[in-house]
Amino acid sequence: MNNNGTGLAIGYLSSSVAILLFGSNFVPLKKYDTGDGMFLQWVLCAAVWLVAVVVNLILRCPKFWPFAMLGGCIWATGNIAVVPIIKTIGLGLGILIWGSFNALTGWASSRFGWFGMDSEEVSKPLLNYIGAGLSIVSAFIFLFIKTEVATSTCSMDTTPLMTEHVINTAPDPCAGCSWVDRLSPAHHRIVGCSLAVISGIFYGSTFVPIIYIKDHGKRNDSIYAGASQYDLDYVFAHFSGIFLTSTVYFLAYCMIMKNSPKLYPKAVLPGFLSGVLWAIATCCWFLANHSLSAVVSFPIITAGPGFIAALWGIFVFKEIQGPRNYLLMALAFCIILTGALCTAFSKL
Repeated sequence: MNNNGTGLAIGYLSSSVAILLFGSNFVPLKKYDTGDGMFLQWVLCAAVWLVAVVVNLILRCPKFWPFAMLGGCIWATGNIAVVPIIKTIGLGLGILIWGSFNALTGWASSRFGWFGMDSEEVSKPLLNYIGAGLSIVSAFIFLFIKTEVATSTCSMDTTPLMTEHVINTAPDPCAGCSWVDRLSPAHHRIVGCSLAVISGIFYGSTFVPIIYIKDHGKRNDSIYAGASQYDLDYVFAHFSGIFLTSTVYFLAYCMIMKNSPKLYPKAVLPGFLSGVLWAIATCCWFLANHSLSAVVSFPIITAGPGFIAALWGIFVFKEIQGPRNYLLMALAFCIILTGALCTAFSKL
């Protein structure tokens, strides 16, 4: 299917849906306090796994490869930092930064065959290199964009469900605040941008185990010989790795908090919705990888959500304001769009 117009059409359509959902999946959470994000992480990943169960049943339960779970573990590890990133530098800038480093990591590992994968070839290598290079340039431009993020007031409405009560002690107005809320304004940008870069690198490595299995499935002497070449067949294993890892992290968090974790009940339904949107977007990404190859889909899908998220940040949440920031944003968008088009045409 990759060699005809239908395959390309499916690939680009799947990429478009993935871009829209990836750029919007955290929007339902903006109105709710999520604390340090550990509880939200588990709720979101539970929703992701339920979507995987449905997809697995639709595909009639293809063979389960445990190694594919490693990709989910990598993603869940990077996703721990999402809430601190959004609370420090905002939704729009956060997605823009981690999306750029996600694109670079995923593109380079596929193009040059890192981590034991086969290197992928395109019909127009120069255009592909230009597209990846422009993603790097846009990432540096985003670092100069200043955001306005509301600081948590730690009101009674945002008090977690479970906290430790102390008798005969004056109430601490910030007792329910997370470590992110206690950061000074000067540290917000440093912490947020640093975490976004690290998360982007983790996100860019999430498909490595699946691509590795597919590549070695073509070799008769490999333990993965005969493995499916259809990316959606690995969704259940990948998403199971996400849910398992997030559960382990949440249990460890409960132990560190001495069995008094901060639970935010109002974030449950928005978090579940966010997880469903993310899971659908990722399934579309799997389809795009199959139809276009990762070396093409990565720069496109990782660059686009930043544009959608920035629109939310500008017009709805007012995180990005001022002529200077608008100018930098417009410049970065032009660079991203040019890079995505170069990458897309490199496959034709």
